[in-house]
Formats: sequence, structure tokens, C-alpha cells
Amino acid sequence: MNQKTVKMMSLSKIKNLIQKLLSPDTWSVDAGILLLRMSCALMLLHGWSKFTNFSEDSPEWPDPLHVGSTVSCALTVFAELFCTLLVVIGLFSRLALIPLIVLMIIIVFVIHSGDPFPDREHALMYLLSYLALLFTGPGKYSLERFFSKKR
Repeated sequence: MNQKTVKMMSLSKIKNLIQKLLSPDTWSVDAGILLLRMSCALMLLHGWSKFTNFSEDSPEWPDPLHVGSTVSCALTVFAELFCTLLVVIGLFSRLALIPLIVLMIIIVFVIHSGDPFPDREHALMYLLSYLALLFTGPGKYSLERFFSKKR
């Protein structure tokens, strides 16, 4: 084989690889959903911090739902810690996303309503990620898929 033929074969292989990676009929869609779920794991840090400091934080916690600051703090911890864990492992994902979406809506549009955009940016990014996962579901690489009959 001459050098030109080898170069053409290499370019052909690269082109095929790129087409395979970008094709929605491949593993890449489910891998992307998995990465999106894993990025939501950062919310666990927020939830863990609130969980470990619950007794100190809860008396002064904002109460936008008018259920009491302790209950509001508990609901926040529930969403940020336990619901996020379910989303990350891909179990009852759509159900677990509902409290997270509600929490982010409250943070963006109530708690930080008068604040500049940079103060709301993180919550807005989480909100968009959670909405995307609500529409797509947890994907193939999840415990839901593992336990379902669709494997």
C-alpha cells in the first residue's frame, strides 16, 4: 500500500468514528444522559451541607411556602440530598425530579427574585438540567433500566 491509500483509510476510519459518535442511534445519547445525571451529583454537596448543619440553619431558613422554616429546610434537604441521589443512580428519576424542579423554581423566582443574574445562575442551570432529564428520562445506564423489562 502506498502512503496515500493509508492516509485515505485513516481518514475514512476517523469519519466513521465521528459519525458513530454523533449518531442519535448509538450509545452516545444514553452516555450523554448519564453524564447529565452525574453532573447533577454536585447538588449532593449542597444537600449534605444543609443536612449536617440542619439544627443551626433551620431556625433562620427562608419560608417561601409558609410551612415554617424548619419544614422548609427539611424539604430543601430532602430534595437536594435524597432526590438528587435517586436522580444520580437513575431510580424513580422522573418522580425524584419534581421536588428538585420545584425547589429550583422557588430559588430562582422567589428567594433570589430581586438579586442580580449571577446569584441565580447556578439554580437556573440546575433547573434546566432537571427539566432536560424530566423529558429524556434516566437513560439506558440507570437502575430503572436495569430493573425494567426493556433491557
